[in-house]
Amino acid sequence: MEERPRANGEISGEYPSCEIFMRDEDVMEAMREIPGYLDITPSDFQEVYKHACRHAIKRMMHAVKARDIMTRQVLAVAPDLPAAEVARAMASKGISGVPVVDERKDVLGVISEKDFFRLMGATEFPNFMAVVARCLTEKGCVAFPLREKKAKDIMSCPAITVGEETPAVEIARAFKQRKINRVPVLDKDGHLVGIVSRADILKLPFLGG
Repeated sequence: MEERPRANGEISGEYPSCEIFMRDEDVMEAMREIPGYLDITPSDFQEVYKHACRHAIKRMMHAVKARDIMTRQVLAVAPDLPAAEVARAMASKGISGVPVVDERKDVLGVISEKDFFRLMGATEFPNFMAVVARCLTEKGCVAFPLREKKAKDIMSCPAITVGEETPAVEIARAFKQRKINRVPVLDKDGHLVGIVSRADILKLPFLGG
């Protein structure tokens, strides 16, 4: 069975069963892509199916909007919240990123684990093990510089955001191109109404989620 591309650009798993959402237009579009005369054999059919499935997934990725897959109960933090409280809130919810918002729910920036890692000196490899390695080779606590900082001091800004009507395919493209794992979702007035993560994209049923 052919492997299929995932929304984040990685290859994983098999093509999902496309019968439930494939249309004749997908099959015709696939047949137009295959050069030469088609003498339908099992292998020809599999080739048509592979192309048609890709077109169907592409169409569905355009049809699904941010509002359809976003998490509506979003943990957000105020810009003056101490960094320790931000870390505690993220740890308690088991999440790796939070938007920073003002009193009007306007998104000022986003804080991710990478922002903490960066400020703890893990610049070449911004991950947990890089912080552990630094702790084991240097004296003192590498988190000490964060103790006096607040959310506004460590957030990445401006935040990359999407609207409620942004297609899933555009969100997936942003994840890949910007090397991020989540985007805040804004309403037509620019206020935070949800968040979409990479996991939300991969949970889509037509991607095998």
